[in-house]
Amino acid sequence: MIKPDFENIVSDKGHSFKYAHFNKDSPNTNKIKWHYHPEVELVYINTGVGKRQVGTHLSNYKDGDLIMIGSYLPHTGFTIGLEKNQKEIVLQFKPDIFEHAFKGLEELKVINQLIELSKKGIVFSGPVKDDIGMRMEGLKYETKIDAFLTFLKILYDLAKQKDRQILNAEGYAFISSPTENKRLKTIFNYIRDHFMESIPLVDISAKVFMTPQSFCRFFKRSTNKTFTAFLNEYRVNHATKLLLETDDDVKKICFESGFNNLSNFFRNFKKITQLTPNAYREQMLGELEN
Repeated sequence: MIKPDFENIVSDKGHSFKYAHFNKDSPNTNKIKWHYHPEVELVYINTGVGKRQVGTHLSNYKDGDLIMIGSYLPHTGFTIGLEKNQKEIVLQFKPDIFEHAFKGLEELKVINQLIELSKKGIVFSGPVKDDIGMRMEGLKYETKIDAFLTFLKILYDLAKQKDRQILNAEGYAFISSPTENKRLKTIFNYIRDHFMESIPLVDISAKVFMTPQSFCRFFKRSTNKTFTAFLNEYRVNHATKLLLETDDDVKKICFESGFNNLSNFFRNFKKITQLTPNAYREQMLGELEN
């Protein structure tokens, strides 16, 4: 069985955090698959649309993103390739970075609360998104102590920010058993690679050496969703991305998203988004133009 994708992160020399900057010429290509790490991760994408898969949460961003992912919270990368003028900035740091300071400094307690909340995944929106993004980018030009103070102020401002969305409101129980971790990672990667095809329950359960009945119980316990519901949500999430990124008609998007007929596609799409595909495209593209 394939080992889980555990990412080993080493802080930049002279800093208590890791800084990375990606653009069209140097895209972030090493985090496409389902992976996790002990470090907290703050990601800023200045513009464009893309996918989020954080814990059991599936959604798209449509005008860039600012997202915080807590320690050991599984996720996929948010960009595969970047367009011209698009950039991705990533900060990664140990969750206990301020452990001793929290005990004595009242001002830092809110940051501790933010780091704890990030275990569910947090998306920030509004003016703070680009403001924080600009400060994150500027870190590469600052000296060690100035960079640290800017980094601290970024976390403090995010901790005080109310314009945010919790992605896994019910939490995400990262399974402690290595065997179960391998199973879940294998399942998610298989869905990512094959969601446009039919995925019979007997086939996906065989990938993790389980009976269909045992697989269904395991998946529901791990994600709080049935396999069918999760797969349909994944497919609809892909369809919403195609509606925003392409001019393809709804019928073509239906089949490219893994649905085998239009009625099934329309039913699941409206159930998940509360809109028809055409209404979703019209509404979202209208918001992007404003």
